[in-house]
Amino acid sequence: MTKPNPMPVEASVEERWTPYRHPQPKDSPPELIVPNVIPTDERVWVPVDDNVWFRPLLFCVTRGYWMNLLKVRRAGVLSRHRHPLPVHGYVLKGKWRYLEHDWVATEGSYVYEAPGETHTLVVDPDVEEMITMFQVNGAMIYVDPDGKCLGYDDVFTRIDKCRAHYASNGLGAEYADQFIR
Repeated sequence: MTKPNPMPVEASVEERWTPYRHPQPKDSPPELIVPNVIPTDERVWVPVDDNVWFRPLLFCVTRGYWMNLLKVRRAGVLSRHRHPLPVHGYVLKGKWRYLEHDWVATEGSYVYEAPGETHTLVVDPDVEEMITMFQVNGAMIYVDPDGKCLGYDDVFTRIDKCRAHYASNGLGAEYADQFIR
């Protein structure tokens, strides 16, 4: 029978407050800090549809996922879609639901979307504004009510949409590059 590893020796207070003394891994990308996650400059929001926008937080091109805020003002529908990989969401403001389910994601809710799930996100007319943070892994595959593929979004199409939007509104296409890792 093997013995478990012993607990580390308690460090002195001074040592606990000493930063790591060595360089970070050479190939590790830099951290990404996004101040003002909910931006004051409306140009940062990229239009998706009527009353629907997203705000990029991270485009992870090496892992094929993106983090963003989704904002819907007044009533809105995000196109029916399916995901090949899990999606995680956290409702910051307002509420929303899926036409295909009987639950409502309210402010403070966490939502896990299973791979293969097909759904239609809606914000009802009684909601003034909804903002949810999503981590989308893989893709959003847009489908008709019978599941026929109509198109898709992945991390690369989202980057392209951001660059085009920022180029047209004065922020400059390269504004999107700060979110790429």
